[in-house]
Amino acid sequence: MEQVAEGFDLLEGPVWEDRRGLLFADAEGGGVYSLCDGHISTVVPHRRGIGGMALHADGGLIVGGRNLAYKGAAGEETLVLVENDVAKSAQVGFSDIVSSPSGQVYAGTLGSRPDANGHVARGGGLYLIDLDGSCRAVIPAPQVRHTNGLGFSPDGRHLYYADSGVKTVFRYRVEADGSLSERHAFARLEQGIPDGLAVATDGSVWVAGCFASSVFVYEPTGALRHRIAVPINIVTNVCFGGPALCDVFITTGSLEASKKEGRVFHMAGEIPGVPIAAARISIDRSRLAPHL
Repeated sequence: MEQVAEGFDLLEGPVWEDRRGLLFADAEGGGVYSLCDGHISTVVPHRRGIGGMALHADGGLIVGGRNLAYKGAAGEETLVLVENDVAKSAQVGFSDIVSSPSGQVYAGTLGSRPDANGHVARGGGLYLIDLDGSCRAVIPAPQVRHTNGLGFSPDGRHLYYADSGVKTVFRYRVEADGSLSERHAFARLEQGIPDGLAVATDGSVWVAGCFASSVFVYEPTGALRHRIAVPINIVTNVCFGGPALCDVFITTGSLEASKKEGRVFHMAGEIPGVPIAAARISIDRSRLAPHL
């Protein structure tokens, strides 16, 4: 494992794009960044609170935070897709998001932020943004204690969803209309809490073990395959990248900005990740506005 980026606060939402390499956000320090050929550049300046991102088919980005927003390919134009009052239940914003094989977007909301003891006062939910831009709850708030990682099985028939509040990754069956059924407790972490996750083509599920200095790799059955040690306590996410999607990128961070433990680690893998389709939800370009 090698460290390939450092000096950030709390890194989140890594996604791989062939053109710009690894994209990641600094949720506390603000901004979206690109790591390509060893060089780091700014993609979206300033925006804080991004917990998840998805590529859009037109070259832009869908980003979470206080709302769910589209950022144009140059990072300078914004369109708010879903306001954070979508559930009309005091949701504070959007955390992890993922695009489906058909181009829809699943976005998890936070009912409240953790306090100093890690407690969450109000739960969140999961929302589906369809291709026409309409939004509906597929897991209504406050049924999710603390929303986190999302990822699809290799065949696209199941969605993995990490609920950090109960230290469990759940698996859902994805119906033809995008709704979810057959909730199953896939894996429960014995150390730390599950944060972001990624799925490999062999069906294994790679889960960031926040407060556990680890990435946990689970078999398709939910049995623990192995643990990858990471030299930072707060491991926030894991992402497959590289030309063959066999590179593994791990993001970290700290809740104390002075520590600057927001780093990116890289390791060579043997099993490629599941390719993640770009979002194809409708963008009304007449409503795009300059916004940082």
